[in-house]
Amino acid sequence: MRFIATADWQLGMTAHYLSDEARPRFHRARLDAVRRIGELAGEAGAEFVVVCGDVFESNQLDRAIVARTFEVLRSFPVPVVLLPGNHDPLDAASIYDSHAFASRVPEHVHVLRDSAPTEVVPGVEVVGAPWFSKRPQADLVAAATKDLAEVAPGRLRIIAGHGAVSTLDPDRESLATIDVDQLRYLLGQDRAQFVVLGDRHATFEVGERIWYPGSPEVTSRREDDPGNVLLIDIDPESREASVEKVHVGRWSYLVVEEDLDSLEDVVRLERRLAELPDKDRTAVWLILRGTLSTAAKTRLDEILDDAADLFALVSIWERHTDIAVIAADEDFAGLGLSGFTQQALEDLSDLAAGDDATARAAQDALGLLYRFARSGS
Repeated sequence: MRFIATADWQLGMTAHYLSDEARPRFHRARLDAVRRIGELAGEAGAEFVVVCGDVFESNQLDRAIVARTFEVLRSFPVPVVLLPGNHDPLDAASIYDSHAFASRVPEHVHVLRDSAPTEVVPGVEVVGAPWFSKRPQADLVAAATKDLAEVAPGRLRIIAGHGAVSTLDPDRESLATIDVDQLRYLLGQDRAQFVVLGDRHATFEVGERIWYPGSPEVTSRREDDPGNVLLIDIDPESREASVEKVHVGRWSYLVVEEDLDSLEDVVRLERRLAELPDKDRTAVWLILRGTLSTAAKTRLDEILDDAADLFALVSIWERHTDIAVIAADEDFAGLGLSGFTQQALEDLSDLAAGDDATARAAQDALGLLYRFARSGS
């Protein structure tokens, strides 16, 4: 038996840090990733797809997002099982109870509204632990599976959950943390054959037959292995399972670090950015350190301005960046400064020697002065 495990589609995600031009492409890419999951299901012979939480970014979305989601899901050749998570819980305002959802949901799309075993295909059932609020006060997976009996020979049971697990959660006191030891017990007692979890957006193996598939498109620069789904095979007789990670994402979030202490270093960064593929689907956060002359810093600013026109995002990660600018005499030699412009250069050079907000403002002003003088403005 083969199925696809995925999670955290977060359709309708705002991506507020992207430009107005890039944001619609990012939204489209998330739906395109879902479409590729359906195509993979057909190509790989999967029997169903389970989505472990956060199908939607929130319960308050434009109905057009729901309509476009269903337009994509209608093309899926197999059943699709949706688990409500912390972004789209089954609360009083649940998107799963909205008219936009209920009036258009395809017949082969099923929402896990409780923990009753749901037979997705003959011989295979899914037990889900849906969220009913954004802040549950208990381990929802443990509550959903506490009365599970041993699975009958020739049948299979999949547990679908959402949330942080006890071996990874930094908040060990959280009542909602999923107990990994309990999951191992269930698998060891043959009360389930596989556990799929959502909430962690990068693919991660918690333990044998316990996996986070991650989000099918990247959502954060902190994710170390996003953009995947899992293709899972389980033998109904031996209960042995194999897992294949399949990359479906098209966007990339990159953190680029460089030490810049000369114009040559700046040119090296320019080459590095130029060599990156798929710039319109790539967001870059820069961590830059070093000391540059005014001319080199001006060149850096020009490179970043040009890159911003090509990439989905180019942003300086300010908290980790430390670039000092010095006004080298040779930068302004031959630019014909005199009178008040020469005096401005001298005053700004004095102010730029510090390490405070005034110094940084003076360094920026020197860069503008250099640009204007060089262009003859």
